[in-house]
Amino acid sequence: SRITPGKFYALPQAPQQYKQLLMVAGVEKYFQIARCFRDEDLRADRQPEFTQIDIEASFVTPDDIFALTEGMLAAIFKMTLNVNVKTPFDRLTYREAVSRYGSDKPDRRFGMELVDLGAVFRESSFKVFRSALDAGGVVKAINAKGFAGITIGQADELTEIAKLYGAKGLAFIKIENGEWKSPIVKFFSDAEKTALQSNLNIEEGDCVFFGADKWEVACEVLGRIRVRVAEIQNLIANRPSGSDWDFLWVTDFPLFEWSAEENKWNAMHHPFTRPKAADIQLFEAKKYAEVRAEAYDVVLNGVEIGGGSIRIHEPELQAKMFEALGISPELQQRQFGHLLRALRLGAPPHGGIAPGLDRIVMLICGEQSIREVMAFPKNNRGMDLMSNSPSEVDPRQLRDLGIKLAQDKKP
Repeated sequence: SRITPGKFYALPQAPQQYKQLLMVAGVEKYFQIARCFRDEDLRADRQPEFTQIDIEASFVTPDDIFALTEGMLAAIFKMTLNVNVKTPFDRLTYREAVSRYGSDKPDRRFGMELVDLGAVFRESSFKVFRSALDAGGVVKAINAKGFAGITIGQADELTEIAKLYGAKGLAFIKIENGEWKSPIVKFFSDAEKTALQSNLNIEEGDCVFFGADKWEVACEVLGRIRVRVAEIQNLIANRPSGSDWDFLWVTDFPLFEWSAEENKWNAMHHPFTRPKAADIQLFEAKKYAEVRAEAYDVVLNGVEIGGGSIRIHEPELQAKMFEALGISPELQQRQFGHLLRALRLGAPPHGGIAPGLDRIVMLICGEQSIREVMAFPKNNRGMDLMSNSPSEVDPRQLRDLGIKLAQDKKP
């Protein structure tokens, strides 16, 4: 700030704390078309600045938020595409979505669900599968129907995807001319092959991909393979017909995720998300890996178009949440004292959601990137090439603001 030298504003990632304070102040319902800013890794559905439909309300349950959001999205799609959206949307828990589709934002427009094969290979002589199960992991597979004609280049690409997401490699079997073709088939017993054929509905021309690892790794790897194979086989339409708009809710996310790099627990969504009532005792016992959040995402055709949660409204519980995240009492007061003080005044139970406006428009228009539906987007490196932004600043401007830039030391 030029007026208060040495101090800084922060661009809002979302108006989260402000809308919660509105609920404390007695403004029972709120919405805003909010401009948000996030300095994060860029993808096709992310930009440094974006727009969301920010919603919050007091005395609501997740079902209230679901009904409100479903009505809004159904109205939008009816007005823009004359599509009759089926409500209520299906619901999957986080665990079910990842187990079945390898993603917490599953695209269900094609099959290829992940199948658990732990019971099949529990006593297998194939050491790769047996060792994964003995270590507490899983063996899963997907059946890509009609994909036995996979090329060497496609196999190499899929193997690189598997390695990128933590696998050591990618085992697969092709069924051609009645023969199972793969170096690993010789390790399977007749009973295992029969069970595989039954569980995966294996037929002539199919290609089966396997994942054997920790649950998280095996599911994510096969989820990524599943989507890429669907793209190669042209199973996904950019501009779906009326019946191909697949909306669903993903619920019961983990409240925390462990950061090995930081050696601490982080909030999977944000630190104001409420634990599920059934898991409060686990939270109090500090069994953070088992605690589920009262959080939910709305997903459309494999794209998360909005996320929300029921918030913590008790100051004691909020302080314990900060403590679990490694935020000291002193830092709590310095960074979040205004919120903790407000919650002590008697905050109502409240919750909300924030659908991404850019993502919704992108899907309606059949585009692959939100850059195609934004007036002045940045490129995939977060740069505005026309104005050469971000760029260096005039030293006089830095001097006016009381800012000095640290110079990298030359080796």
